[in-house]
Amino acid sequence: MNMPQSFGTAMGFSLSETLITYLAPMADTNKCWPIRPTLRNELDTFSVHFYIFFGPNISIPPDRAAIFAINLMPVLDSGGVLNMELKLNVSSVRGENITIFGCLNHGMPLSLHDNTSVSCESESVSGFHLSINTTANITKLRIPYPQTGTWYLSLRSLCATEHGFEMCTNVTTEVYLRSYLTPCINDCGTYGQCKLLRTNNYLYAACECKAGWDGWGCTDNTEAYSYGFQLLSTLLLCLSNLMFIPPVTIAIRSHYLLEASVYIFTMFFSTFYHACDQPGIVVFCIMEYDVLQFCDFLGSLMSVWVTVIAMARLKSIIKQVLYLLGAMALSMALQLDRHGLWNLLGPSLFALGIMAIAWTVRTIRRRRCYPPTWKRWVFFLFPGTTIATSAVALYAFVETEENYFYIHSIWHMLIAGSVGFLLPPRAKPDVKVTPLKRRRGCGYQLCVNEHEEMGLVDPAIITINSICTS
Repeated sequence: MNMPQSFGTAMGFSLSETLITYLAPMADTNKCWPIRPTLRNELDTFSVHFYIFFGPNISIPPDRAAIFAINLMPVLDSGGVLNMELKLNVSSVRGENITIFGCLNHGMPLSLHDNTSVSCESESVSGFHLSINTTANITKLRIPYPQTGTWYLSLRSLCATEHGFEMCTNVTTEVYLRSYLTPCINDCGTYGQCKLLRTNNYLYAACECKAGWDGWGCTDNTEAYSYGFQLLSTLLLCLSNLMFIPPVTIAIRSHYLLEASVYIFTMFFSTFYHACDQPGIVVFCIMEYDVLQFCDFLGSLMSVWVTVIAMARLKSIIKQVLYLLGAMALSMALQLDRHGLWNLLGPSLFALGIMAIAWTVRTIRRRRCYPPTWKRWVFFLFPGTTIATSAVALYAFVETEENYFYIHSIWHMLIAGSVGFLLPPRAKPDVKVTPLKRRRGCGYQLCVNEHEEMGLVDPAIITINSICTS
């Protein structure tokens, strides 16, 4: 306060007059009430606690107001929620009918006069009103996206009489005061998630509500989903993955063991991912949400990849290399953008290209269409292709947040059903060409008599004594 007097005079008013005008806009301009500052403690983004010296329990004298100043920093504090809590210590009122009135104003404090109507408005100032008494001894105030600068909280104790509120005599009340800044209201509760958002260069926090809940803190249940609806959506999303059981059975019977393991992986993680992904209270997580989501997306894409590659009927070593390269490429793509549409279309189109080339080569070599039978085209390839195309169309153009639980369940069933149709039949084992055994001619063969071999008979009288046939 060592400011030169000439500084205030040059501005057209003195410093003392400014303090009196802002701190005590009452009839008695000689009364200057002190303002108690607060200590700022930053914990995280939009998470600040304001501590009062010798607090948080404060004493309110009967003859004047207690005023506190809270300073909000530009940019750092404007994107959160300013919280104010007051709690009256009932034992300190000594049986009096005391009411604590408070006014929270920005820019300048506003004091309450005696024996007047309680209001936090004047000709130039408008603020927020708070009150506590022995009956309702707790009150809370929340201001989303508060204006930066200095906020003033004025607290005054008044006693209720027949003529209105009057100044209490010889009763100093005690109030617990807590002031802090949070990103969201009550961390958005059970049905919401607090997120940090950025618009241009402005950073702020907001609640993303789920399950039909709405409001600043996701507390408005006007259009909220019922418990039965939440349970139904969870069961539908989870149990629809059981449609992968038939493709797994077909793959095992056709000796596609690697493909069957991919389908089992997809069915397992998709079931538990959707059990953990629910917005309401019907939630069950066996591991971290991010891990479940990654495994579910990877399993879905790998199921499409291995099925189309299996349809190409490539050599075993080439097929295994493509499976490994596909797994690594899909993992990288999902790490970059898990919700991108090309994560599904890209691998599918690439695998279809490989299959088309393989089928074209076989068609040229054999000089007939591949697959060769019309039954394979009519009863398997055409239905499977139609089902898979419908699934992709639903995923890309129909699925929204509102219809997610049943459209995505249909997506599960269609993808699993298409795999059952498109998976090729059991491949014939490779027949290795072995050297043919020496073919014996169909006719007669002279056999040397055992006695002749031993020289027991005269060679001049050798006879044919046996006939050998092949």
